[in-house]
Amino acid sequence: MYNDLKQRDRAVNWHPYTQMKAASEIIPIVKGKDAYLFDDKGNRYIDAVSSWWVTLHGHAHPYIAQKVSEQLLQLEQVIFAGFTHEPAIKLSENLLKLLPVNQTKVFYTDNGSTAVEVALKMCIQYAHNKGLKKNKILSFHNAYHGDTFGAMSVSSRTVWTQPFGEMLFEVIFIDVPTKDNLEELKKTIDLYSDELACFIYEPLVQGAAGMLMHEPEDLSALMQYCRFKNILMVQDEIFVGFGRTGKLFAADYLTEKPDIMCFSKGLTGGTFPLGMTTCSEAVYEAFYADDACKALFHGHSFTANPLACTAALASLDLLLKKQTLENIERICSEHQQFLNEIKDHLAIKSIRQRGTILALELKITEETSYFNRQYESLYPYFLSKGIILRPLGNILYLVPPYCISTSDLRYIYQSIQTALNL
Repeated sequence: MYNDLKQRDRAVNWHPYTQMKAASEIIPIVKGKDAYLFDDKGNRYIDAVSSWWVTLHGHAHPYIAQKVSEQLLQLEQVIFAGFTHEPAIKLSENLLKLLPVNQTKVFYTDNGSTAVEVALKMCIQYAHNKGLKKNKILSFHNAYHGDTFGAMSVSSRTVWTQPFGEMLFEVIFIDVPTKDNLEELKKTIDLYSDELACFIYEPLVQGAAGMLMHEPEDLSALMQYCRFKNILMVQDEIFVGFGRTGKLFAADYLTEKPDIMCFSKGLTGGTFPLGMTTCSEAVYEAFYADDACKALFHGHSFTANPLACTAALASLDLLLKKQTLENIERICSEHQQFLNEIKDHLAIKSIRQRGTILALELKITEETSYFNRQYESLYPYFLSKGIILRPLGNILYLVPPYCISTSDLRYIYQSIQTALNL
């Protein structure tokens, strides 16, 4: 049945972030269970990157599958303009209870990039609805917020965005805050504050940039200044949300509250695509008017899809279970222990951790880069060990599902040590 999957795939499919001419051999996956994926030859792989950071509780989780199956026989889809349904209402109610208290409304989309697009449109139109002209955005260097045009605009300018450079809107890029540069960052904000529609940022961990990390107290100080300057803040929790940082949300580390928050990836536990943008009542009120033109004109065919919302509700149930929270603590502890054991290895330039996210930056002669060719040897090496890791160039990272066993974690650590000694 599966013998020709590779050939059939090559004939018809175009894979993401892949130069197809030089692509390594595509592996057909036919089954998932817990922290494992199984290919068409029966080989088992530990999914150490949670299938691009989305799979919280493991693959084919029976509880999520049961809830989705029940919903599938009840209601699979309904237009969300002029209609609503219980899964969307309940999901909004349950999630808002866990977020900063100023988050009061939910706008549904279908992936992370579109959750960001909605956030940006909210901020720009917020100013427009108030009769203000604010069309610049503040963002971090090395940012990544997605691949649609607005999301690309507020992401760092790289070879990924180069073909579209002249079509991206103006963004003011600043360094992530530290105790040493905060005053300089404030001066930059002062220069543009009257024109800034918002400040968008990845809190604590810049994932696609190589798991770059900054400190909660420094980000809180920068947010406090943005609040003082009346700049809306968009917190992109798409990667770091739902326990990745060791707490339910990166917001739980911060003393300041964002105006808008973006979610996707782990939102449904990896079962369905779903995006969500939450906002404060003050943002919502700027659109709540007698003037129909002040409405937020944005939508998707599958906005608040009942099946996706049901999967998200089930995933949230699992996330809040004592066992899951204990598993997150266990993974954090295991990562910390491994970090302490390996931090002085001569092959490592730096090592960093935030919760269940662990990253090792390997020493190279050239500058650290997503395109560093160490990927070409490291990726197949780990596959040969039955581990799925997708190094970001010379940066190895772990983002495991919360159900991963301690023995599998230690096997991965041991395999990393072996790779460093090759």
